[in-house]
Amino acid sequence: MNIQHLVEKFQAIFDTSEMPRAFFAPGRINLIGEHTDYNGGHVFPAAISFGTYAIARKRHDRIIRFYSENFSELGAMETHLDDLSYKKEDDWTNYPKGVVAHFLLEGFSIDSGFDVLFYGNIPNGAGLSSSASIELATGVLLESLFELDIDRIDMVKIGQKVENQYIGVNSGIMDQFAIGMGKENHAMLLDCDTLTYEYAPIVLENHDIVIINTNKRRELADSKYNERRNECEMALKDLQTKLSIHSLGELTVEQFEANQSLIQNPTHQKRAKHAVAENARTIEALKRLKEGDLITFGELVNQSHISLRDDYEVTGVELDTIAENAWKQQGVLGARMTGAGFGGCAIAIVEKAHTTQFQENIAALYEEKIGYSPTFYIAAIGDGAKELELKEEK
Repeated sequence: MNIQHLVEKFQAIFDTSEMPRAFFAPGRINLIGEHTDYNGGHVFPAAISFGTYAIARKRHDRIIRFYSENFSELGAMETHLDDLSYKKEDDWTNYPKGVVAHFLLEGFSIDSGFDVLFYGNIPNGAGLSSSASIELATGVLLESLFELDIDRIDMVKIGQKVENQYIGVNSGIMDQFAIGMGKENHAMLLDCDTLTYEYAPIVLENHDIVIINTNKRRELADSKYNERRNECEMALKDLQTKLSIHSLGELTVEQFEANQSLIQNPTHQKRAKHAVAENARTIEALKRLKEGDLITFGELVNQSHISLRDDYEVTGVELDTIAENAWKQQGVLGARMTGAGFGGCAIAIVEKAHTTQFQENIAALYEEKIGYSPTFYIAAIGDGAKELELKEEK
């Protein structure tokens, strides 16, 4: 769906001939560094070319009207600047509403309502972070429409506060950070504890990043996510009986191996082993990419999946079927699950010459084992959230 079509749809829905403004916030993939963010470790995400478009204009009253092409059956939904409280019946609009509420809480001046049409082309339930994409699209919309002077990292933090405090999801900051700070043809190594970050060039002239959606909705993800967090916290407590550390991310693999016997529960020990080793892999991945060593980078990606399967146990038969078959395909540098797990997506780095054959082979193998087809997307690595230039039709 092109921008011009969205503009026309906006004008029809909100009954105006006025030219609105357009904004875009990407989704994200995490190339490596999974379930490390809440363990004080590093992640390695990149913004992608799929995301959320927001077409908007200011109003002259205090009413905010929301419409989503993705939930068109709900029609335009209305709220008021003076009542931005969370309401279950407000459905998806709680995400942009929460952003407006938190901007006001932070002291930014939003002196009128606005009309906004959203359209997202991130597959729903795929784990590519559609909620953070809506949050940051709303953030850049408010920044531009109301001429706000906001530091981008502050905007990223507001997005996380909306998830944690307004929506009630205990998520880390990676999604909002990758979406807010993305840079074309670069991933970023982010320390989730300190928010220090470094861009890494992803020069994939002869390779595609293929996203493979299992098409299994991640029903288990939230409860299991909280369970894994708790298991890691218990492991950390055991380690802290002897070690002066604040997070698992502070440990090297060698330090962990020397002290892992402090962790009483064998399951907790496995969870901590993943968190420490995955953090080390992520730091190594940056080094390898800077050297242009895609082969070793691909091997690290494979090791990440194995650790998530065996030590963290968050993959499941669908993701394992994709990753394990991907490793055997011609032209594949590496493949793994990405996101929380239990469904959602895997990623594979595939030579362009083999991409079509790769998709055909994986689709056939997956359908034979699972009983339905996966969906494939070729992702470009793009910029973070921003305003788009609209050209007036002559």
